[in-house]
Amino acid sequence: MMWSFRQSRNDELLPCGLQWRTLVKLFKKAKSRFYWFDFTVRGQRYRGSTGETKAVRATKVASMKLAKALEHGDLFPTKPTVLAEFSQRFQGWLDETRVEEKTRKYYRNGCRLLKVTPIFGMRMTEIATEDAEKLKFPGSAGNANCALRTLRRMLHKAEEWKLIARVPKIKLMKEHGRDLRLDADTEEKLVQATTHCKW
Repeated sequence: MMWSFRQSRNDELLPCGLQWRTLVKLFKKAKSRFYWFDFTVRGQRYRGSTGETKAVRATKVASMKLAKALEHGDLFPTKPTVLAEFSQRFQGWLDETRVEEKTRKYYRNGCRLLKVTPIFGMRMTEIATEDAEKLKFPGSAGNANCALRTLRRMLHKAEEWKLIARVPKIKLMKEHGRDLRLDADTEEKLVQATTHCKW
């Protein structure tokens, strides 16, 4: 399915004097709910998902990608990266960057949790907010948030490394904290007290 856009009176001309509609094709793939863009700048072809399901928003995303390509000449690799492949690069970055060991272990645990989910096999250009909202993890909400924070951090690094155009919103789950944590001595005293009171 292919969409062509008729020029309106309000259409802006690109810096090079070319009209947007003559450079960019916006279309949908059979197995994707998102609009995709396709254009060529200085002999380099750019093709990928806009990450949007509405034509108006997809047009804005595609126009921003075109502007970036005209200005910088690089957007992202021709072949979109799968999250599973990117996780290896991300963990390599964790080994080299200056972060606390606790942080490093936290993100590694998050990668482990993501590894068994469907999103791990998705192309990063196609990951949307609703995909993250469908994820389920064993254990507490804190466990799920570890995975979701890791996913969010990975996507931000992917944007920084120009593998994706933008990061979708990743919503965390609500955590219920503990009001009191008992150590062994306190627990023993409580047991003795309840026995004395015949509870």
